[in-house]
Amino acid sequence: MSKKPPARKHRSAPRGGEVERIALLDRFPVVGIGASAGGLPALQALLESLPSDTGMAFIIVQHLSPDHESLLPALLALRTSMPVLEARDGLALTPDHVYVNPPGIRLTLERDTLHLGKARSLRGKPRIIDELLGSLAESAPGRAIGVILSGTGTDGTRGLRAIRGAGGTTFAQEPASAGFDAMPRSAIDAGGVDHVLPPEGIAAALLRLAHGPRAALAPPAPSSDGSEQDLSRVFQLLRTRTGVDFAHYKPSTIHRRLGQRMRLRRTDRLADYARYLEEYPEECEALGQDLLIHVTSFFRDPETFEALKQHVLPERFRDRSPGQPFRLWVPGCSTGEEVYSLLICLLEYLGEELATTSIQAFGTDLSEPALAQARAAFYPESIAADLSPERLRRFFVRTEGGYRIHKSLRDLCIFARQNVVADPPFSRMDLISCRNVLIYLDPVLQKKVLPVFHYALNPGGYLLLGTSETVGASADLFSLVDRRHKLYRKKSVSYRPHLSFTYQEPVAERHEDAPPPSRRGAPERDPQREADRLVLASYGPPGVIINDALEILHFRGHTGPYLEPLPGAASLNLLKMVREGLALELRAAIREVQRGTSRVRKEQVRVSGGEGERRINLEVNLLQASSSTREHYYLVLFEEAPEPSPSAPPRGTRAQAARGPRAAPRQEAERLREELRTARQHLQTLLQEQETTSEQLRAAHEEAQSSNEELQSTNEELETAKEELQSTNEELTTLNEELQNRNLELSQLNSDLNNLLGSTQIATVMLGDDLRIRRFTPMAHEVLGLTAGDVGRSLRDLHFPLELPDLERAVSQVTGQLLPFEREVRARDGHWYSLRLRPYKTLDNKLDGVVMTLLDIDRLKHSLDEAHQANEYAQALVETMREPFLVLDSHLQVLTANPSFYAAFQVTEARTLGQPIYQLGNGQWNVPPLRLLLEEILPRNTRLHDFVVEHDFELLGHRRMLLNARRISGRELGTQRILLSITDVTGQT
Repeated sequence: MSKKPPARKHRSAPRGGEVERIALLDRFPVVGIGASAGGLPALQALLESLPSDTGMAFIIVQHLSPDHESLLPALLALRTSMPVLEARDGLALTPDHVYVNPPGIRLTLERDTLHLGKARSLRGKPRIIDELLGSLAESAPGRAIGVILSGTGTDGTRGLRAIRGAGGTTFAQEPASAGFDAMPRSAIDAGGVDHVLPPEGIAAALLRLAHGPRAALAPPAPSSDGSEQDLSRVFQLLRTRTGVDFAHYKPSTIHRRLGQRMRLRRTDRLADYARYLEEYPEECEALGQDLLIHVTSFFRDPETFEALKQHVLPERFRDRSPGQPFRLWVPGCSTGEEVYSLLICLLEYLGEELATTSIQAFGTDLSEPALAQARAAFYPESIAADLSPERLRRFFVRTEGGYRIHKSLRDLCIFARQNVVADPPFSRMDLISCRNVLIYLDPVLQKKVLPVFHYALNPGGYLLLGTSETVGASADLFSLVDRRHKLYRKKSVSYRPHLSFTYQEPVAERHEDAPPPSRRGAPERDPQREADRLVLASYGPPGVIINDALEILHFRGHTGPYLEPLPGAASLNLLKMVREGLALELRAAIREVQRGTSRVRKEQVRVSGGEGERRINLEVNLLQASSSTREHYYLVLFEEAPEPSPSAPPRGTRAQAARGPRAAPRQEAERLREELRTARQHLQTLLQEQETTSEQLRAAHEEAQSSNEELQSTNEELETAKEELQSTNEELTTLNEELQNRNLELSQLNSDLNNLLGSTQIATVMLGDDLRIRRFTPMAHEVLGLTAGDVGRSLRDLHFPLELPDLERAVSQVTGQLLPFEREVRARDGHWYSLRLRPYKTLDNKLDGVVMTLLDIDRLKHSLDEAHQANEYAQALVETMREPFLVLDSHLQVLTANPSFYAAFQVTEARTLGQPIYQLGNGQWNVPPLRLLLEEILPRNTRLHDFVVEHDFELLGHRRMLLNARRISGRELGTQRILLSITDVTGQT
């Protein structure tokens, strides 16, 4: 009893500052960092630039070998004052701490708690970075930050897109600063990165986020201080700039995206950001693109596509006419992965029947950049994580940097920009896939969009929604087919949903077999059908057609005496519209037909109405079930009951008076007995329905209990496994294993060095401070004649087959002045090499010898000599020519001119070489025919002979010249050259 007060105190909720502290703790940012090859220097630079009080928690995942103990926590701890811990299962996150994954272990986050698991790989490539970042996007939306550093492969690309789609901020290391740029470049190309910075720049940006406005941790929400008006102002600017009204989008998404854009622009007030949108219209475009969520992938939720193969495709292709195309529509298709996935699923189902089947696929979205990528049909290499090798081989073409959709598949798709809320929809669809779009719309827009989908579908067509979406208030339009995969089928309703758009089909797109309009503008009618319609309308009994849900689909004849709408919300339920007295009899008749009777008739049923009480006959008929929807329909007919024939007239008024009082009670008793019989039947029906419902509830209750017991058993097993794992981790951490790992690493490093030296084709010799040989490559044996016995010998004792009289002095110069040495040397056999000497430095930057390398440059040396000789020959040939001769470059500048040109046109070499030809002689060579030759004729022809040019020169007078030109180009020249020969033919005929 004495312990109860402390217990109550322990259970009481925290108050005041404690609540605020817990709330702030729950909102601290979580930074997920992924790295692979070459990632250690980037991680060290990043942590070294961060202070210890950022208020953020850092989770680092790196591809590490599971066969060795990781030294990463110890290495990172040397570069930061924050505690660096190796992650453990169940460890709760704390701000200003760094957590590192164990080698080969999958690390995820759930409710700010770390969870370890067995690492999974796809085709031998680990995906631990994607799994961590994906869990951050799901567990900490809006406050998750993703960072991708140096590494090979594409791990992390999908994770960054998930974080950005959840409202987080994403970074990628600048590829130029990365040791291996494949991972950051893949993330950048996929469009999931907000900032591309070097590690130091990423640290500075994280620091700004940590010390920025509170909007960085919690999205802004409208309040009474004017934020609601500012939010309306932002919506108006977006509507004006982008043409999309975001006022009815999901508020949490709007606030999260606004918070992200405000953080990027370093504003903490919504009013300031609204003014920024007015000043910079391009920010409206960027905000609009961020509000349009683009989180998608190939075959997202693979079980859903298997459900399509089981439920939708067999149903839609059963008894399908050969000429009828299969049409599918994906609203909100983003970058097209969903459209192509559905088509791949469809092609795999059809198999050999594909050749005889017509397919039409439509993908629509509001984002033009996303549609441009969908039309390009090019995706990064990271999509291999979502596709099997067979699908990649069959439906994709491998290109540089990624995969491209096969042309035969791309030709089946049409992508267009469309606002599904305001623009006209497509029609006659067999399947509509709108997954994870409705979750971003509020109920107002959902209630407007779902009737549009109902209108666009064929009878019995299917609607596929996301795992968190339902048809909601539009349940009267769709029937549930698969609850787990959110697959719905279109219902046949009695009214067409009100759609706020108008659409007129162009004449060119009308169906070929549609009847042409008559000349008088009115459609032609079949006389026989018109006669049948008039007879049924005049003499047939009135009635209605209903479905299984008793919803009226069609009225036949004048049903006013039997049906009337009730006050309140409009409804077409038959039992809610029948007049007083008909409900019980009508319900009983319909139930009897639903149990298997094809036709039920009720006679002399009393009806109360505005004209008093009267009797009618009811008839319920079962119609044939729809082949597409498997629904049943019923025809309910009403007809006035004939008045009972009057009895034979009495012989006298006294006899009539005597029998009258006795007949009235008998008729009333008969009527009461009939009503009692009907009530008993109705009660019996209700009791049977109640028993059936009770059985179903009892079975569901038993299943729930069984599931609960299984979950409890699984939970106990998980707890036991957790304890065993913790015990095993403690036993494995020993000093002997650490020493063994060190030896293995040294052995591996020595093997790598031996293989590197053995495979290089460069003669390399490593010398110590005393000029003794430590190690050399196999090429040094071929070039210098070194053998294994020369290791340890001094350089002074060896005689190299090279002309190196001062080699020892050059080595001493390198070791003494720490300056590199390079010289071309010649072997005794005439072979040329490039000798390079570099200081040999240890890891602690101490000088410990010299590295000597010899590069084979013999071929290059001979090529240069031949080129010099050819150049001298060409120069001599030009100078000995008697006719004026010019060599021009691609910009028509003079490179070479012979003495004959200087003498003939009285110009100097200083004012000719390097000058455009049109500026020679103070612009006297700016001759239109010459421009025609050089700029129009010669680019289309390699050579031209005897091109006549006449011109009046200021000093030379009128000259008539024949020009011969040739255009040459090649790798040896490096660019284009024009040779121009000039022959003065003035005065010649």
